[in-house]
Amino acid sequence: MFQIKICGITSVDDALAVAWAGADAIGLNFYPRSPRYISLDTAREIVAALGTVPVFVSAKTGLSPLTPREIVKVGLFVNAPPADVCRAYDDLHLDLIQLHGDEPPEYIGQLGSRPVMRAFRVGPADLRPAIEYLAHCRELQALPTLVMLDSLVLGEYGGTGKAADWSTAREYVAQSGLPPLVLAGGLTPDNVAEAIAAVRPAAVDVASGVESSPGRKDMAAVEVFVRAARAAFSTVGSGGV
Repeated sequence: MFQIKICGITSVDDALAVAWAGADAIGLNFYPRSPRYISLDTAREIVAALGTVPVFVSAKTGLSPLTPREIVKVGLFVNAPPADVCRAYDDLHLDLIQLHGDEPPEYIGQLGSRPVMRAFRVGPADLRPAIEYLAHCRELQALPTLVMLDSLVLGEYGGTGKAADWSTAREYVAQSGLPPLVLAGGLTPDNVAEAIAAVRPAAVDVASGVESSPGRKDMAAVEVFVRAARAAFSTVGSGGV
């Protein structure tokens, strides 16, 4: 589905620039307390722009030049009513639901067949709650399509810029039978290649690490991040969900 996701897109201009930089996916944040929150109307404008403007990427991104691509559109929700999540997903024609709150395994089942990326905020040696959660999901036949591991900051639901614990992420990747891993938490243009080499996730996700201010992307940083991540995935010979 994607290798490189840029989260917290708040404008049409940023969405198009991120697509041109070579990212595979964007994140639209519907959590009202986030500085990257956008309304459904703004999200609709962004999705429409990506759907009507052909995206052509240059050779410097590491992709084939002049190749039109579909940008994966991910909606981020935190403890929202399942009916609201389903309605937003359907109305906006999103590709993936990202759950970044305290939603229990039963919640995923209420989303029907819509694909889900479940985020877990983990610290050192703190993988067991995530594994137990996924086991419960499997029992309910509601296993998420993807898993994201983000940094653990008490009282926060992500987007803090704090680095995730890579050793815990490596432990996740080493286990079999689990959904593919999307690594997040404190990634930047300077460390994303090291993170990919150390953890070998299927994909990476960044928000604050490529911003000039919360919700405003620094396009120079985005381009460097995409190039570094693309080269690292090519080197390790994996990646992509």
